[in-house]
Amino acid sequence: MATLLDGRRLAARIEQRLQTVVAAGLEAAGRPPGLAVLRVGEDPASGVYVANKEKACSRIGIRNLGAHLAATTPAADVQACIERLNADPAVDGILLQLPLPTGLAEGPLLAAIDPDKDADGLHTLNLGRLLKGEPGPRSCTPAGVMALLADAGVELAGRRAVVVGRSILVGQPMALMLQAANATVSVAHSRTTDLAALTRSADVLVVAAGRPRLVGAEHVKPGAVVVDVGIHRLDPDPGEGPGARSRLCGDVRYEEVEPLAAAISPVPGGVGPMTVSMLLVNTVVAWCRRHGLDATPLADLLI
Repeated sequence: MATLLDGRRLAARIEQRLQTVVAAGLEAAGRPPGLAVLRVGEDPASGVYVANKEKACSRIGIRNLGAHLAATTPAADVQACIERLNADPAVDGILLQLPLPTGLAEGPLLAAIDPDKDADGLHTLNLGRLLKGEPGPRSCTPAGVMALLADAGVELAGRRAVVVGRSILVGQPMALMLQAANATVSVAHSRTTDLAALTRSADVLVVAAGRPRLVGAEHVKPGAVVVDVGIHRLDPDPGEGPGARSRLCGDVRYEEVEPLAAAISPVPGGVGPMTVSMLLVNTVVAWCRRHGLDATPLADLLI
């Protein structure tokens, strides 16, 4: 049976550490950390994600300073809101919730965020810092994957890692973080021929393709570590009758892969909670640096 890469369990432990750091620095800082999650439009999945982030902030003592703008908000007004948050001394982290409504380009808006308040590590400067191995906020999902692997004692140096997906949000920074850990990394994408031949070479397989149930037993080498970044809501199965409910799945066919893998992340409960945890880590570390506080209790979480 594969070891379960339990993101919920690890996220709860990280939150306890964050609570301790915030409590220890509160008097010296004179204020709690502040996170502004900026949501534009009514995407239902985004609504759930933002609510989860706000609940997590409340648990560890981070102030929620975000805003929810209408889908019809012009790009100039969204940028003006970001600039106000940049200038607000109570805000340590800013996250622009993606996806944006049709007609709003994410690139210029992400670029408008102060790099030192970039809680999701997606600013061009912070991606460059990652590439060069310099300190800075890291993209939350791949950083969460790295924390999961470290917690499970997965050795990366000298191992063959394959990342399925090349998005700026996950795939590209994931590959850079694995490389920095001295893994030999390949990146697969929509133009990759014979995907299964490549993924079967992986000691560590990270699947962030955005395609439900793409990867099955034929893609996985026995004994590999498999991390499923995808999350999708499937329509109810008509064969289960009128009471059937929708269900969540990942990019991996878990029931096929789990018997083969040495370790595997579930969906839900694997990478998702870790993404939120690393958002909180980025915010608290920025708060510590702004006020000259000790962030060393979180040092092992910084890539």
